[in-house]
Amino acid sequence: MFISKKKLQIFFLIFVASSICYAQFIDNFDKKKIEGWFFFTGDGNATMDFIQKDGYATIVVDGTKDRDNVYWTLIKRDVTDYLDLNKFKDPSFQLRVEAKVRLHNAPRRLNMMVNTQRTTNFHIDLMEFDIPDTTNWHVISMTTKKFDCVPGDTVYVQLCATDFGLGKYYIDLDYYRADIVDVNLAEPDKGELVPYHPPIPDVNTFSNHIDVSQDCLINSVFQNVNFNNWHVNDEDSDKRILTVNDNQWAILRWDFGKYKNAKADGAGLLELTTYSVLKGGDFIGAYGKDFGEEFDKIRVIEIIGGDPTWDQNKVTYNNFMKDNNYSDVFNTQMIYDAELSYEKGGKNFITISKPVLQRLLDGKTKGLLIRPLGAIDASFYASENPGSNDAPKLHFNTIK
Repeated sequence: MFISKKKLQIFFLIFVASSICYAQFIDNFDKKKIEGWFFFTGDGNATMDFIQKDGYATIVVDGTKDRDNVYWTLIKRDVTDYLDLNKFKDPSFQLRVEAKVRLHNAPRRLNMMVNTQRTTNFHIDLMEFDIPDTTNWHVISMTTKKFDCVPGDTVYVQLCATDFGLGKYYIDLDYYRADIVDVNLAEPDKGELVPYHPPIPDVNTFSNHIDVSQDCLINSVFQNVNFNNWHVNDEDSDKRILTVNDNQWAILRWDFGKYKNAKADGAGLLELTTYSVLKGGDFIGAYGKDFGEEFDKIRVIEIIGGDPTWDQNKVTYNNFMKDNNYSDVFNTQMIYDAELSYEKGGKNFITISKPVLQRLLDGKTKGLLIRPLGAIDASFYASENPGSNDAPKLHFNTIK
């Protein structure tokens, strides 16, 4: 029987597609109990559980006894027996992990990671994913770039939730799969990918540079006091500054009116200019290196509630919060924790991920909160200083 060249090509494509779709490892979490997975936490005092539901699994994260919200929780599994590690001798073959997830609190980020028993840098094969809602299941996947794995290694796959907040949180997991794929044939990764600690680009690579339109301080002790006149006498003139400490936080808002319906083109940058930074305390001596080095930073957070039209000349803690709980006004998972430039006039550039930037442009996120992480008092130049170019700014690109 004669088979045309065109038909042979079709058969080949069907074969390739079926080989890509076939999962080398998959757990559909449809058994009576979870098997093969282990789970644990690190940093802080969060606890977790991993339980079987009706056709899916649920990760339960309990941060109610934690204090600093710098914890991580993860599930992990050895998938070595399901994979042909000899394929990794060809760099065209990489490991892809995929999961179908649903969250009960959003927006939040999850991360996927793969490693072996030899891994020392656990950030190389790690990708975060922004999950925007609580109503839908979301498929997320990550493909390694240069996975360091040879025959004889043990391959582990993970799903991790970090810094979700000081409450109780639930992550549903419909399935988790792992496959060695040919990157030249595989489809693109799925989900809203958020690279972990991406390099900071030059501000000149952005086409939009906008100063903050409203910036002020709110103080959780003096809840009915407006602090917009916060200042310091510097070289015989007053300088307006934003000082954040344990009880006093900065709130920032931009006017995105001219960007209505705009689509973010990649991540943006928040720019803050240092006036002064005071810090101290041996956190590493008290908590160990991994946990202790998380402190002495600032935490940048999405504002998701509160008064959306606050006036910097009138806003106070109380009229901004409007009797809401902290978790109703601020996303309890930060966007980023950032180390600061200690030099007066030093520039601090902090990544604002593409999904957060889009929420800002759309008005779903109302602005940004700046608060300290650790025993740190940090001051930044505010927007009111005449002739200054040191106001908080956002740098970003939009799709033309």
